[in-house]
Amino acid sequence: MKVGVDEDKCCGAGQCALLAPEVFDQREDDGIVLLLDPEPAPDRHATVREAAAMCPAGAITLDDTP
Repeated sequence: MKVGVDEDKCCGAGQCALLAPEVFDQREDDGIVLLLDPEPAPDRHATVREAAAMCPAGAITLDDTP
């Protein structure tokens, strides 16, 4: 899995950082998403999918192409 984020779409809700803090964080000054791990381990895929689904701005993209 490859994870991408669109900082321009991000509204700083922080759901991603709460659900998957190993993969996402937020900038301190404005709360915009920071991608910590663009290729998370398989044991984190379900949580990353949930974080992407919960993003109110649709700023997280997932690519499962091998």
